[in-house]
Formats: sequence, structure tokens, C-alpha cells
Amino acid sequence: MQNDGKVVPMSKNGPDQAGSSPVARLPVVLLQVRDRAAQQLKESLQTLFDNADDTLFEMADRAHNNAEQNIFFEAMRDLRLKRKSIERNFLDKFFDAFLRLGQYEIAEPILAEPVSFDKLALVHNDDLERTVAVDSMVTKVVSRDGVALSQLTTRLNQLIPQSLTDETNPLGPTLLCDFFLQSGRNLGVEIKVKLIILKLFEKYALADADQLYEAANQLLIAAGVLPDLKVLPSRRSTDRSAGGAHSEKHRAEGVALVQATEKLDQSVQEVFSALQELLVYVRGNITPRPDSVAEARPISSQDLLRLLSHLQQYVPRAETPDDFDLRVQLEQLIARVSARSGKFRTVGTVDEDVINLISMLFEFILDDRNLPGSLRALIGRLQIPMLKVAVIDKSFFSRGSHPARRLLNEIASAALGWGGRDDSQRDSLYTRIDQIVQRLLHDFVDDPAIFTELLVDFLAFTSDERRRSELLEQRTRDAEEGRALAELARQRVQQALNDRLLGKTLPEVVVRLLQEAWSKVLLLTCLKHGEQSSEWKAGLQAMDDLVWSVEPHDEPDARQRLLELVPGLLKSLRDGLSSAAFDPFATSEFFSQLEALHVQAFNHVAQTQEEGVQGASEAVGDAFAEGPSMMAVVEEIVLVAPGEQVLSEPAVHLPEDDEGLMQVDKLRLGSWVEIQEDEEHKLRCKLAAIVEPSGRYVFVNRTGMKVLEKTRMGLAVEFRRGAIRVLDDSLLFDRALESVLGNLRKLKG
Repeated sequence: MQNDGKVVPMSKNGPDQAGSSPVARLPVVLLQVRDRAAQQLKESLQTLFDNADDTLFEMADRAHNNAEQNIFFEAMRDLRLKRKSIERNFLDKFFDAFLRLGQYEIAEPILAEPVSFDKLALVHNDDLERTVAVDSMVTKVVSRDGVALSQLTTRLNQLIPQSLTDETNPLGPTLLCDFFLQSGRNLGVEIKVKLIILKLFEKYALADADQLYEAANQLLIAAGVLPDLKVLPSRRSTDRSAGGAHSEKHRAEGVALVQATEKLDQSVQEVFSALQELLVYVRGNITPRPDSVAEARPISSQDLLRLLSHLQQYVPRAETPDDFDLRVQLEQLIARVSARSGKFRTVGTVDEDVINLISMLFEFILDDRNLPGSLRALIGRLQIPMLKVAVIDKSFFSRGSHPARRLLNEIASAALGWGGRDDSQRDSLYTRIDQIVQRLLHDFVDDPAIFTELLVDFLAFTSDERRRSELLEQRTRDAEEGRALAELARQRVQQALNDRLLGKTLPEVVVRLLQEAWSKVLLLTCLKHGEQSSEWKAGLQAMDDLVWSVEPHDEPDARQRLLELVPGLLKSLRDGLSSAAFDPFATSEFFSQLEALHVQAFNHVAQTQEEGVQGASEAVGDAFAEGPSMMAVVEEIVLVAPGEQVLSEPAVHLPEDDEGLMQVDKLRLGSWVEIQEDEEHKLRCKLAAIVEPSGRYVFVNRTGMKVLEKTRMGLAVEFRRGAIRVLDDSLLFDRALESVLGNLRKLKG
């Protein structure tokens, strides 16, 4: 049996490196199971990638056009570059799963909810296709090798501290597929290619799952782990006997790969056919139809792409008036082609449907008020590049993750918070989008790979911007929450001061000390310890004692109480002012004046007791009148933080069922709004925080900087007068397509 110290993971950064790692607590036999399986899986992955080139080349050879062929060639290149990374990540995840077996909790896998496919709903079907493929793979392994897998799971449960199922077993098909999917997440390939690679994983890794389970079970049986469980014979020994049978199996699986690809193509065609059923009502607008159909000669898609590439060079800049009508321009160009060739040329039905659909989508985009005007015009210049992509690849309409479609959505999403005032400075976002537009207009001929390249670059750019803005936004939220707590504490201190001082006449030095210095001591105490703390109560008691100590008294025990009170009071005041870092010079000056007040008060109390209550009271009043400067507190004390302004909003109280308040309550954190500040300026900002208990709504711009603060009532008033508009942050292309489909259905109706 191997020594524990000799068992090392194949990943350089594996979990066994640290002696204190939880994996070190796993039984040695479990480490042997892990390493034996890892070796087989590593060899399977190497075989997979060695054969991937041949498979993808065969698929490229079967491709219907250059664009489809390029997809497979790009996938071959991407796999070569990333195969080592995928192998390493897969094994890392495999080792991590075993590491977690030694811990006391294993998270249940989150299963994707079933998705229904409606060909006109045009949902994102990549996830659906991937989920269906994985479910099929897992089902095959379970139906074929389920008993051996269950035995292995049962035996593993004897060795680990928590319950394991076939789904959470690191050697089970569910997790093995998940490891592979996660490891290949950064592959920049089409969904059809990802499904082909998944089929290869099934062929070269999962097909030999019986060997994984047999070897693991034998190791555990040898170590005495449930040896009496029924031992199963090796699966389908005849499957491995004849070379001819193996060759036949290889050919059958090759056919299955082709069929899987054709199934995807069929799904795309179904969606586009459904669209064509609606587009029939807008046909005939691009080129006039001749009386005799025989006279018409359709332009091929390849020739159409060449004409569009010609028009692409003459797309006007975003600053010029948008009088560029694609259909009109194309009609004029085709008329010139017809005149030059002497034959009437027209656009084929399929291409005309694509042109009409793209034109209607961009009509929606150019009218979409959710986008700022300048960026809307910039995005409008992408009409011809998007049309060319749609002519080449009809999955543009059915697949939400299509690189060109996603690029359009990502640009629109980033543009949502771009304010009109940025027009003059042309900030980095505008510049980056302009560069993308220029690149597509100048460089895009018929290779859609450029969209993937631009998408990756733009996502990297927006990700950096988002990280910076989220950091600043979080700081803004933290500051506002801290400010809210400070505001609440100030209100408590303010109330405590007014309860004790309002309506009284006291020495001015005492009033100022309490309002300007002791209020800060109380504020810090309230923030640090809370209102129920002994520290807060002690701070209030010190204020009460100070006020009592400088007031005139005629009680018999006043002299004795003053003698007992003053030493402790002075200590409390010194400690409190010191903790608040109050100015030492001002503190010293105050205590000098307070000492004089206490001496005077003590003398007058003594005089009261000697001369009689009535006469002494008059003497005390006279002495205080002749002594320190007095102040009558006749107005409520209002504490305002340095540099803070009180929100000056109309004191309006609306009923809870008011429409404006209902609109405010529909706002969610992250909602973008556009606010009409004055006749010329509009402010775009995002709701970053709703600060309780004050109910302040804090808005930030796209950089995360605070630009607006409103109360709930203040916002409701703005909604009532139509000064605020909530922006729709859903995907631009999907909104446009939904609108166009709605209009087409009305035409059909």
C-alpha cells in the first residue's frame, strides 16, 4: 500500500501541499482512489484533445459555407491554445472535490430548472441545448454503470464525515461533466462546437466510466470497505473484443456528432421560418417586382454582401443628420447594377426578409429613448454590419449569445448611464464605442470572427469600468449609511439637549459647552455604544449634574450635595472632552470659568443656609445677575454636521395610494432614471441606496459618484410632475425584436 507522503496531486497547486490541509485527514485508500482516477481522467482528456482536431476538421469539411467553415477552424486553433489550461483546471476541480470530502458539508448541486422552447419567444437557447446534452450524457452513464456507481458511493460514505449521493460523488457523471464545462468556460467557440466537444468528452472520458468505478471499488474492497457488497462483472467485455466492432462504433459516433450539429441548424431554421411567416406582409419594398417573374434574376447572398460592403464605406458619421435609409440606398444601388448588366436584378426572398427585419430592428433602436441621443446615433451606424452578419448566419435572430448580437446588447447596456453632458468631452466610453463602429465599417467583410474579438475587448473594457464604479458606489453607500447613523445619533443628542436646556436661563459658558462640545461627546458615545448603554446614560447624567451645579438652589441639602457632586462631575467632563479630542486650550478655559461658577454657587448656598431661605434667594439672584454672563435658551437647538445641508424639499404629504408614491416604491436598487433638471439638461443616474430610517434615496452616475439625493416624498413629487423617467435596462436587441414581432403580428391580424 502506498505511503501517504508519496501521494501528490498532478496539479502543481494541489491541495496536498500544505501539511495542515483538510485533505490530509482523508484515509490513505481514498487518496489512492483519487489518484488512480485522476490518472485515467488525465489520459482520457489527452486522447480527447488529440482527436479533437480530426473531428473538427471533418466538420469543417462538411460545412455549407465559408463562415461555418471558419467557425470550426477557429475552434481548432482555440482548443490547441487552451488544451493545457483546460486539462489543468479540470484536474484542479477534481482534486478540490476530494478535498471537500474531508469537510463536514457538501453543497447540493443547483439543478437548472426545465426550460420550454417557444420558437417565437426567441429565448436564449444555448443553456437549454447544453443542459439537454449533459442530461443525456449523465443518463447514459447511470443507466449503463449505475449499480457500480451506487456501490462506490455507498463505500465512500463509510469513509467520509457527511452524506454523499451519486450526484455529489466526484467520480459521478454529474460532477465530471460540471468540471469539464467549468474548465472550458473560457473557450471562445460557438455553441455547436461546444456541444461537439461535449460529445467528445462523453466518447473519450465517460465511455470508460465502468473502468473508473471498477478500479475504485476494487481498491476499497482490498482495504476492507464493505467487501460483502455484490461484485459486478466487468461491463460489456465483448464491446472491447473486436477491432471491427470498435471501428463501427467510431463511425456511428461520428454520425451522431454530425446529427447533433444538423439538429442545431434545424432549430435555427425553425426560428427563422417562423419569422418569415410574419415578414411576408412587408415584402416587395426593396426592389419593384417586374410583370414577368421570368425577367427577374435574384442576386446571390455573396453578391449582396459585396453590395453591402460597398454601401458600408459611405455610412454617414453620427454627427450628420440621419437621412441614410438603407433600403433606399440598396434599391438605388441594385437599380444601377440592373442598368449596367441589362438584366433586371432583385433581392432573393430570404435575403429580403433579413433586410426588412434588420431595418425594422434599427428603426426601433434609433427611436429608443432609453439610449442617450449621441450614442443612439453611433449605434445606428452598425446597421449594415449587423445586416451582413444576419445574411451570413441566421442564428443571429435565435441565439442570445451570438457574438454580434451580444456586442450590440453590451454596448447599449454600457450606454444606458451615459449622460448627455458628456457630449462635449467625448469620454472613454464614447471613444471606445466609436472605435468599434469604425473598425466594423472599415474591416468587416464576411468573417464574423471580428465580432468575437471586439466583444472580448469591449467586455474587458466595461469590466474594468464596472469594477471601478462598483468600488466607488460601495464607498458611497458606506458613507451614506454612516451618515444616516450619524444623523440619527444627532437627532437623539439634539433631543437630549433641548429636553434639558430649552426654556432655561443658564451661564452662557455652560450653554455653549453643552451645545458645542458635550454634544460631540454624546454623539460619539451614541454611535459607539448605543442609546441603551451605560456610557450614554452616564453622558446624560453628567449633563444633568452640570446644569444642576450652576443653577441657584435653596434646598437644605444643596451644599452637601454640591460638595459630593463636583469632584466626580469634573472628572467625567474632563474624560469625556478628552475622548472627543476637544481643544485642550478651550477645555482649560472652560474649567477655569466653571471653577469660579462652582465657588460662587457654593458660597451662595452657604449664605442661604445662614441668612434664611427668603432673603438668601434674593441675594443669590442678585449675585448671579452681577456675576457670569447668562443666556436664555428660547429656541430649539439644531445640530448640523460640518458641511452638511438640510434637504430643502417641499413639505408635501401625499396619501399612500398616490400614483407618485407608488412609482417611487416600484424603484429597485440599480434602477436607472432620467431626471429633467431644467429645460436644457437631463441627468441620468442609478439608485444606489435607500438609506433608513431617514428614507433618503441616493443616486450615483455611471462612475459610482453620488449626484443626487431625494426623500421618498420629494421623488413622488418629481414623478407627479413628469420630471423623472425610469429607463428600461433590459437587453436592447431583445426589446427591439419583441417590438418588431408585435408590429408584424398586428399586420398579420
